[in-house]
Amino acid sequence: MKNSFVKILLFVAVFTNASCSFSQNKQASEGPVVLISTKYGDMKVVLYNETPLHRDNFMKLTKEGVFDSLLFHRVIKGFMVQGGDPQSKRATREQVLGDGDLNYTVPAEIVPGIIHKKGVIAAARNGDEDNPERRSSATQFYLAQGKVYKFDDVPSIEQNINGRIAESLFLKYKSDKIDTLMLFQMARNKEGYDKLLDKLKQKAILETDKHPVKLTKQQIETYTTLGGIPHLDGAYTVFGEVLDGLAVIDSIAAQPTGAMDRPLENIRMTIKVIKE
Repeated sequence: MKNSFVKILLFVAVFTNASCSFSQNKQASEGPVVLISTKYGDMKVVLYNETPLHRDNFMKLTKEGVFDSLLFHRVIKGFMVQGGDPQSKRATREQVLGDGDLNYTVPAEIVPGIIHKKGVIAAARNGDEDNPERRSSATQFYLAQGKVYKFDDVPSIEQNINGRIAESLFLKYKSDKIDTLMLFQMARNKEGYDKLLDKLKQKAILETDKHPVKLTKQQIETYTTLGGIPHLDGAYTVFGEVLDGLAVIDSIAAQPTGAMDRPLENIRMTIKVIKE
């Protein structure tokens, strides 16, 4: 895996908005709960029943002790804190982290209406070009910090989301036409190559414009009060949220970092199940 937000290539897929009735608050009272412990405190995290594959995978790994002593190896203040790389357990200070994983991935469970509000736990993954199905890392996850937005920011948030939707669609259309594009390259037909790419870009823009994303009132309220990372909505599987201990995310995110956003001081975790 690419050292990353492994994974967090910043563009977004189309997602249902105004018609969605799913409530993250409702779900938070129903799923299993785990406790993520760090030297900066504990976070009580509920796992959503709406994302059963990720829920069950995280519970299984937690019970097996897979996460214990792993590091939060990538920290970006105002964005997220990421951990779960198996290679981080015994990593040297100079070791580059972010590529470690188990020998499987988890199918995407991107649920309409589950947004990247502050405190959600989501699965890291490889980017769309290498991973068009948006399958999740088995072990690597991130906790969203993000920022609080102003009401005046809403149009630019929506514009950014729709632009990334168009970019994602363009990559899909490009992948579908890869054989034709390769033939143009082999024939050194730059004009034909460029024309086809432009056609695919325009197709992606037109398709996006048919059903542009608009944030719901609830989403606007969340992002202008609690905050979060709206430009990741619809692109990564969010599978739970912090019920208690949000300040721990802020404490981890505030730590000084070095190369590849790795904290200068190791921040280890342990995770245990506190409610099945």
